[in-house]
Amino acid sequence: MTAETISGKQAEAKNEPTVRNTFPVTGMSCAGCAASVESTLKNTEGVMAANVNFANNSAQLEYAQALSPTELQNALRSAGYDLIIEEENAEEVQRDIQQQHYQQTRLDTLGAAALTLPIFITGMFFPDWQVGRWVSLVLSIPVLFWFGRRFFINAIKQARHKQVNMDTLVALSTGVAFLFSLFNTFLPQFWTQQGLEPHVYYEAATVIITFILLGKLLEERAKSQTSSAIKKLIGLQPQTLIVIRNNQEEEIDIAAVVVNDIVLVRPGEKVPVDGVIVEGESFVDESMLTGEPLAVEKLPNEPVFAGTINQKGSFRIRATKIGSETRLAQIIQQVREAQGSKAPVQKLVDKIAGIFVPIVLGIAIVTFVVWMLAGGENALTHALLAAISVLVIACPCALGLATPTAIMVGVGRGAENNILIKDAESLELAHKVDTVVLDKTGTITEGKPVVTDLHWLNQDKLELNRSILLALEAQSEHPLAEAVVKQLQQDSVQPTQLSGFTSLTGRGAQATFSDGQTYYVGSRKLIKEQSIPLSDELNFQIKAFDNQAKTVVFFASSEQVLAVIAIADKLKETSKSAICDLQRQGISVQMLTGDSQGTAQAIANAVGISQYQAEVMPEDKANCVEKLQQQGKTVAMVGDGINDSQALAQADVSIAMGQGSDIAMDVAKMTITTSNLQAIPKALKLSRKTVRGIRQNLFWAFIYNLIGIPIAAGVLYPINGFLLDPMIAGGAMALSSVSVVMNSLRLRTTKI
Repeated sequence: MTAETISGKQAEAKNEPTVRNTFPVTGMSCAGCAASVESTLKNTEGVMAANVNFANNSAQLEYAQALSPTELQNALRSAGYDLIIEEENAEEVQRDIQQQHYQQTRLDTLGAAALTLPIFITGMFFPDWQVGRWVSLVLSIPVLFWFGRRFFINAIKQARHKQVNMDTLVALSTGVAFLFSLFNTFLPQFWTQQGLEPHVYYEAATVIITFILLGKLLEERAKSQTSSAIKKLIGLQPQTLIVIRNNQEEEIDIAAVVVNDIVLVRPGEKVPVDGVIVEGESFVDESMLTGEPLAVEKLPNEPVFAGTINQKGSFRIRATKIGSETRLAQIIQQVREAQGSKAPVQKLVDKIAGIFVPIVLGIAIVTFVVWMLAGGENALTHALLAAISVLVIACPCALGLATPTAIMVGVGRGAENNILIKDAESLELAHKVDTVVLDKTGTITEGKPVVTDLHWLNQDKLELNRSILLALEAQSEHPLAEAVVKQLQQDSVQPTQLSGFTSLTGRGAQATFSDGQTYYVGSRKLIKEQSIPLSDELNFQIKAFDNQAKTVVFFASSEQVLAVIAIADKLKETSKSAICDLQRQGISVQMLTGDSQGTAQAIANAVGISQYQAEVMPEDKANCVEKLQQQGKTVAMVGDGINDSQALAQADVSIAMGQGSDIAMDVAKMTITTSNLQAIPKALKLSRKTVRGIRQNLFWAFIYNLIGIPIAAGVLYPINGFLLDPMIAGGAMALSSVSVVMNSLRLRTTKI
């Protein structure tokens, strides 16, 4: 949480300084809640501006310096929400509260379901059992007024602020059904004396509560997992480090390090701060920044970055950036901002509810008044029955089921096809995707260097030369050496004994065999230094490897080149076909990579991508996604590394490859559990079919209301004397719910 004193427009008029601050908000369960929180804060005296973000549960406020955060908190609490104003660990407190809320919702859902089941069985199969009515009454009280108390509390708080939402309709429909049933349980003779059957609707009230709670539970489960990516990114930075002070090694907390401290980084450790190497050399895994699989050689005066991983060497660095200034800290902040900057998808149900709820209430009131004025002898009876029928038939059970049931089936179908979907928002939004941005390494390619070609120029003493090459590479620290060792071991080659091994920084390595001959393995630079000749035929072969974006390693004796080894990050077998499938669907496919221009071009040409960018840093990837969004594109980002996390968070739909980093999978809303890229076009097809199912569900949910509400209000009574009984209204409500569930289940057999 950060605060900044500034001068706002309204404050300038009063010559008052203002404060800008970001506070975590708790208690929001839908986009409508965010609007309510924003309205409440804006109407608080002293608040100049308020921007509430439901995606990351935060409120950005500009308010008069004289206004204390406690006053803001009290204003929000009166509306049923809360503001976390603690300076220390505010986000941790927010996560704890969210987790507690999730656990409470889970207990409420399980408790409501356990008590609703016998009520439902009694009401549906034994409606005339008098004892069953009393049993249902006793069981329904805790369902409504304990497990479902949140709906009534929120409805009352909304009413205080002259607002209504879905909680209002849930509370009214279930409350009226319960009170009407309670009256019929204690005073059934009121209706029997008028020749009417006194029905009870305990099962309708409790089923509504249980199903709506289930939908809330699914939402809370998704939201409770959103912050884990940030926590894992923070975990990349070690908590302690070793500094050299007064020529002594001293282990200190990372918060105690200062700029220009000399820091020791040992083999296998994470670099704790950004700095410049002053002594030593090593290879450093910078995949968290670049996404590229090869570790980078680091020599004195070269920069290293916090969170990257040292390989086998040891070195000392002079700290240049610490704390929030490091590259890792900037990535963390940008991921946090990207996650929060996206406007949440305004669910269609929430949009309709803002209009639907007051309309239903208005119809129920008008129905009651009209029947009281024109109902004749049985005016009160007809007015009560008609008004209750309107509220019961318009209950949001089918509305509450429309999205969750389709999403649940869609998520299940995705899992069957190696697509793990984290939340409903991404599944709903994916059908709009018109641009897919692919990371290269680990997404289009395998993500690890392998030997693609091992070209022996001299067949004499081949077995011995292979053994010498294996022995040389086995002692080398270079990351490419591992690929050569692995290839030779697969060919059952056994290493021989060498002496005088020497690592040649930036060039390769050399060693001597028992016959006194010196052998070399490394770059072209090393071969030129040793004046080892390269034939025209060999140069032609090397140029061919270069054009294919392969790294060339030479193996030579002091007299001649013995072998040329080509190493590359291989394409996945399904990459080209998956990209073609996306393009056939009319989706633009682009590639981003931190690799060189030549490598990027070779890969793009191989898979049929015309738009690509090379040598991009993590923040550049996020900026590329943002630029596409500014052009009106709906962007899906597919990646697998820490370096992709900012772009994944920024994208409209984020997809992680399951073989990648935990952080990428946490940030992403979808995870492909296989390396098969064909799952991506399948995921987009699944989204289209799921959204179609949701829209069909909403149609069925509302068609009953469009037809049933006028009938429940009594429009047919003047024509044929028909007045809808609340029991039939409850049945119609149940039928709409059944139709919604059945339609959702059709997704299980749909081909994607």
